[in-house]
Amino acid sequence: MFTLFKVDIEQFQIPEVLSLTTDIPHELCLLAAKELKQHLSQNQFFNHNFGLKEENDLAIIGKMFGVLIVKLTTGNLGYLSGFSGKLGGKNTYTEFVPPVFDLLTEGSFLNAGMQKLNRMNEEIKATKLDHNKLKELKAVRRIHSTTLQNKIFDQYHLLNQAGMSKSLRGIFSNAGYKNPPAGAGECAGIKLLQYAFLHNMKPLALAEFWWGQSPKSATWKHGQFYPCCKEKCEPILQHMLT
Repeated sequence: MFTLFKVDIEQFQIPEVLSLTTDIPHELCLLAAKELKQHLSQNQFFNHNFGLKEENDLAIIGKMFGVLIVKLTTGNLGYLSGFSGKLGGKNTYTEFVPPVFDLLTEGSFLNAGMQKLNRMNEEIKATKLDHNKLKELKAVRRIHSTTLQNKIFDQYHLLNQAGMSKSLRGIFSNAGYKNPPAGAGECAGIKLLQYAFLHNMKPLALAEFWWGQSPKSATWKHGQFYPCCKEKCEPILQHMLT
């Protein structure tokens, strides 16, 4: 997953403490992102439609990508790359850091849980006249859905700089949340820091950028940099950067 820069970086200033994107990313992040953007522009194997080419028939889904400048114990300097959520229906690629927890593992509890949820939905659709029965089925579905979501959250354990692990639900509970928001732990920046801590790499600078068309409900613009999201990432970062 570790990538060496393609150009000489001796003239660049190395951050002494971790630099997070606010408005302008660190110059090394700009360089790493430039290399990653070039890779994204040339790679046709993701089976993912970013909305940048009209001929693709797949649904358009823009994506947040991230780069993390890291130093190895050997002193070598380079960067890690990551993306939020899934890419082309997959969440593991050789050039990107893996998810904190792989939800797409074949035969996982998530697959079985989603199949059961689908059967419940079909049963609810078929029950139209019996109001009491319908109410009961919806209550059972709600309990199953909540239980499944909590089981997903329980699989996420995030490391901090000191190597201490904490559960996702524990992190958000301490931050005053009743439950973590959906998708928490799946953002690019979180994946990158987790991988760095797992492999004893020192994180130096982090930046995330949007690639592709923006959803109608958002204002992200293709190629532009954005800070880590407040709702999903801020409580996690408070733990990870302790």
